[in-house]
Amino acid sequence: MNTAARRIGRTLALVLPVVLVLSGTLAVTRVPWATHSTDSRVLAASSDKASPQERLAPHEELRDRLLAELQETDPGTALTHLQAESERRPSIAEHCASIARALGRAAVEKYRSASRAQSYARPVCDVSFASGVAQAHR
Repeated sequence: MNTAARRIGRTLALVLPVVLVLSGTLAVTRVPWATHSTDSRVLAASSDKASPQERLAPHEELRDRLLAELQETDPGTALTHLQAESERRPSIAEHCASIARALGRAAVEKYRSASRAQSYARPVCDVSFASGVAQAHR
Protein backbone atom coordinates (compact mmCIF):
# COMPACT_ATOMS: atom_id res chain seq x y z
CA MET A 1 0.00 0.00 0.00
CA ASN A 2 2.88 2.34 0.80
CA THR A 3 4.36 2.07 -2.72
CA ALA A 4 0.97 2.79 -4.31
CA ALA A 5 0.64 5.98 -2.26
CA ARG A 6 4.16 7.02 -3.24
CA ARG A 7 3.42 6.38 -6.90
CA ILE A 8 0.24 8.48 -6.72
CA GLY A 9 2.15 11.23 -4.90
CA ARG A 10 4.93 11.27 -7.48
CA THR A 11 2.45 11.33 -10.33
CA LEU A 12 0.62 14.28 -8.79
CA ALA A 13 3.90 16.05 -8.11
CA LEU A 14 4.81 15.80 -11.80
CA VAL A 15 1.42 16.36 -13.41
CA LEU A 16 -0.12 19.06 -11.21
CA PRO A 17 2.47 21.82 -11.94
CA VAL A 18 2.18 21.16 -15.68
CA VAL A 19 -1.62 21.38 -15.54
CA LEU A 20 -1.47 24.60 -13.52
CA VAL A 21 1.03 26.24 -15.87
CA LEU A 22 -0.93 25.25 -18.97
CA SER A 23 -4.25 26.42 -17.55
CA GLY A 24 -2.69 29.74 -16.53
CA THR A 25 -1.14 30.19 -19.96
CA LEU A 26 -4.42 29.43 -21.68
CA ALA A 27 -6.26 31.84 -19.41
CA VAL A 28 -3.81 34.65 -20.25
CA THR A 29 -4.04 34.02 -23.98
CA ARG A 30 -7.84 34.33 -23.78
CA VAL A 31 -7.72 37.83 -22.24
CA PRO A 32 -8.63 40.53 -24.76
CA TRP A 33 -5.78 42.98 -24.39
CA ALA A 34 -7.04 46.54 -24.24
CA THR A 35 -5.26 49.65 -25.44
CA HIS A 36 -2.97 51.48 -23.03
CA SER A 37 -5.40 54.27 -22.21
CA THR A 38 -8.27 51.91 -21.45
CA ASP A 39 -6.00 49.49 -19.64
CA SER A 40 -4.65 52.25 -17.39
CA ARG A 41 -8.11 53.47 -16.47
CA VAL A 42 -9.36 49.97 -15.73
CA LEU A 43 -6.27 49.20 -13.66
CA ALA A 44 -6.55 52.46 -11.76
CA ALA A 45 -10.25 51.97 -11.10
CA SER A 46 -9.81 48.39 -9.94
CA SER A 47 -6.79 49.26 -7.78
CA ASP A 48 -8.85 51.71 -5.73
CA LYS A 49 -11.43 49.08 -4.88
CA ALA A 50 -9.05 46.17 -4.30
CA SER A 51 -8.01 45.23 -0.81
CA PRO A 52 -4.29 45.43 0.00
CA GLN A 53 -4.01 41.63 -0.33
CA GLU A 54 -5.55 41.68 -3.85
CA ARG A 55 -3.35 44.42 -5.30
CA LEU A 56 -0.47 43.39 -7.52
CA ALA A 57 3.07 44.14 -6.49
CA PRO A 58 4.71 46.98 -8.47
CA HIS A 59 6.89 44.56 -10.46
CA GLU A 60 3.82 42.46 -11.34
CA GLU A 61 1.94 45.55 -12.53
CA LEU A 62 4.95 46.53 -14.64
CA ARG A 63 5.21 43.00 -16.09
CA ASP A 64 1.53 42.99 -17.03
CA ARG A 65 1.77 46.47 -18.55
CA LEU A 66 4.86 45.53 -20.58
CA LEU A 67 3.26 42.27 -21.79
CA ALA A 68 0.27 44.27 -23.02
CA GLU A 69 2.61 46.77 -24.66
CA LEU A 70 4.48 43.93 -26.38
CA GLN A 71 1.19 42.73 -27.88
CA GLU A 72 0.31 46.24 -29.08
CA THR A 73 3.74 47.25 -30.42
CA ASP A 74 6.83 45.05 -30.38
CA PRO A 75 9.20 43.40 -27.89
CA GLY A 76 11.92 46.01 -28.48
CA THR A 77 9.69 48.80 -27.21
CA ALA A 78 8.71 46.79 -24.13
CA LEU A 79 12.37 45.95 -23.40
CA THR A 80 13.36 49.61 -23.74
CA HIS A 81 10.67 50.58 -21.24
CA LEU A 82 11.78 47.78 -18.89
CA GLN A 83 15.33 49.15 -18.98
CA ALA A 84 14.09 52.68 -18.23
CA GLU A 85 11.94 51.49 -15.32
CA SER A 86 14.81 49.42 -13.89
CA GLU A 87 17.05 52.47 -13.94
CA ARG A 88 14.35 54.77 -12.55
CA ARG A 89 13.19 52.44 -9.76
CA PRO A 90 15.92 50.25 -8.22
CA SER A 91 13.28 48.05 -6.55
CA ILE A 92 12.27 46.85 -10.02
CA ALA A 93 15.84 45.88 -10.93
CA GLU A 94 15.74 42.71 -8.83
CA HIS A 95 12.73 41.51 -10.86
CA CYS A 96 14.15 42.60 -14.22
CA ALA A 97 15.32 39.11 -15.20
CA SER A 98 11.96 37.44 -14.57
CA ILE A 99 10.10 40.20 -16.43
CA ALA A 100 12.49 39.97 -19.39
CA ARG A 101 12.04 36.18 -19.53
CA ALA A 102 8.26 36.64 -19.56
CA LEU A 103 8.65 39.13 -22.43
CA GLY A 104 10.80 36.62 -24.32
CA ARG A 105 8.17 33.90 -23.97
CA ALA A 106 5.42 36.31 -25.01
CA ALA A 107 7.43 37.40 -28.07
CA VAL A 108 7.70 33.79 -29.26
CA GLU A 109 3.96 33.33 -28.73
CA LYS A 110 3.23 36.52 -30.67
CA TYR A 111 5.45 35.81 -33.66
CA ARG A 112 5.45 31.98 -33.56
CA SER A 113 9.15 32.23 -34.38
CA ALA A 114 12.07 32.17 -31.97
CA SER A 115 14.42 33.79 -34.48
CA ARG A 116 12.03 36.70 -35.11
CA ALA A 117 11.45 37.13 -31.37
CA GLN A 118 15.20 37.04 -30.72
CA SER A 119 15.76 39.80 -33.28
CA TYR A 120 14.27 42.25 -30.75
CA ALA A 121 16.78 41.37 -28.02
CA ARG A 122 18.32 44.26 -26.10
CA PRO A 123 21.06 44.25 -23.48
CA VAL A 124 18.46 44.39 -20.69
CA CYS A 125 18.90 42.15 -17.64
CA ASP A 126 21.75 40.17 -19.13
CA VAL A 127 20.40 37.35 -21.28
CA SER A 128 16.99 36.93 -19.63
CA PHE A 129 14.98 37.86 -22.74
CA ALA A 130 16.94 35.30 -24.76
CA SER A 131 16.36 32.76 -22.01
CA GLY A 132 12.61 33.36 -22.23
CA VAL A 133 12.72 32.95 -26.00
CA ALA A 134 14.60 29.68 -25.62
CA GLN A 135 12.16 28.40 -22.97
CA ALA A 136 9.15 29.17 -25.16
CA HIS A 137 10.80 27.65 -28.23
CA ARG A 138 11.25 24.21 -26.61
